[in-house]
Amino acid sequence: MIIDAHVRLGQGREVTLVADQLLATMDELGIDKALVAPDERCTAYDNQEGNAAVCQAALASGGRLLAYAVANPWRGRRAVEELARARDAGAVALAVDPVLQGFDVLDGLLDPLLAYAGEQDWFVYIRTGTPPTALPLPVATLARRYPELRFFMGKSGATDFWIDAAPALRHAPNLWADTAYAPWDTVLSEFARDPEIGTRRCAFSTDAPYTVPRAELARVLEWSTISAEQRADVLSGSVVRLLGPHAPSTWS
Repeated sequence: MIIDAHVRLGQGREVTLVADQLLATMDELGIDKALVAPDERCTAYDNQEGNAAVCQAALASGGRLLAYAVANPWRGRRAVEELARARDAGAVALAVDPVLQGFDVLDGLLDPLLAYAGEQDWFVYIRTGTPPTALPLPVATLARRYPELRFFMGKSGATDFWIDAAPALRHAPNLWADTAYAPWDTVLSEFARDPEIGTRRCAFSTDAPYTVPRAELARVLEWSTISAEQRADVLSGSVVRLLGPHAPSTWS
């Protein structure tokens, strides 16, 4: 089983990805399932449109796709209401982007959304790698504030902040790493050989359409310092654990 833990569907500023194109690429590469989030504009502004699009794509996929919900935390109560609408439409996790949405992960603005995620037992994807608001160590501090939640460190600080990814994972045991962009012989291997982290907290993601999915998958398949069992953790087991009760039986 191969599960892509984060993809964005829709029209970006420089790239576009639609569901049919994603599913065709998945078929070509042997990727079985994927979690899909709304595009940049919908993440930042038109949350309802984006959530409706990814939930519809998931519903039409025959069980191959699951949807992230987005809501800009500046919208306050309306943001939580939008998450509830997305949940009712089938969303199973929360995705936030501090840069696109304009907040600092530690300023408290996100707290109502995190409280809602906790009520739904959703995991929380937070994109990292862009200073000053989206960095691994502040995300780890946030994760420690919410030990009951599961956090997924999008891009693991790529690229300038990879050096902080492993310390962040050690600091917060409820934080998972994303493989997107990360070389296996440096960044990923540090995760694997550290007993406090390991491959059980490292999940495969292409971050399409910003990457070349074939290259992202090849990096994990060619990771020569891990066992077959560890590779299975990275390719599917870790994201199933992130999903918790929302993982369909066909995803394990």
